[in-house]
Amino acid sequence: MSDDTPTADDERTTTDDPTATGEPATDGGTDAAATDPADAKALEGPAPEERPVPEGKRTKQGIRVDPEAEAETPEERVTLSALVLHEPGVLAQVSSLFSRRQFNIESLTVGPTADPDRARITMVIEETRPGIEQAKKQLAKLVPVAAVRELDRDATLRELALIKVDGEHPDKVQALAEMYGGQAVDTGAETITVEITGQRPQIENAVEAFGRFGVREVTRTGTAALARGTETTGAGEPTNAPLNDD
Repeated sequence: MSDDTPTADDERTTTDDPTATGEPATDGGTDAAATDPADAKALEGPAPEERPVPEGKRTKQGIRVDPEAEAETPEERVTLSALVLHEPGVLAQVSSLFSRRQFNIESLTVGPTADPDRARITMVIEETRPGIEQAKKQLAKLVPVAAVRELDRDATLRELALIKVDGEHPDKVQALAEMYGGQAVDTGAETITVEITGQRPQIENAVEAFGRFGVREVTRTGTAALARGTETTGAGEPTNAPLNDD
């Protein structure tokens, strides 16, 4: 008959084995890392509401935007003169280019030059400086364009306007037209049409002044321009179109 009474060695073995008591074993390394003073110090810091907020705007991706870089450059009104081949379809190419690029065109005129093989396109655009430079570069890439130039502000600029008003006061209408350097070009029982030539501000002031007589219609040619003095208007960076027929 065997003796089932546990011995001292059995009791010691049961005590050293944590699984014998039904308790889960613990990883001493994990507990040590959780209480590591260095890790505890790394978690210290101000509360979210106490943290400094960076100045300036940010994109949706969180990228900071430089306020100086974001600032919009002011728009300028400039006159561009393009010397082009005098052939069908050139104006359509230029118009299509400006339409695709969404350049803001205030006026566009085209006409022949002293050279029967060349025509001049004059454009007044209102864009920022980067937009102006882009417009000149894109225009110069067109094959029919021989030269592109941005005219100086002191260039000779002229525009013609025809203004039709009521004909109740023909003498007063003629007097006002002469004040603006113009004249009546059509006089009827009911209407009078006057012709005014000048720079854009002068034309706009004239249209406003004739409003007292009842303006019925107005048509304007757009700006025609030439460089002042002996300077050549067509001087500019050479492009794809040949200037000579040789």
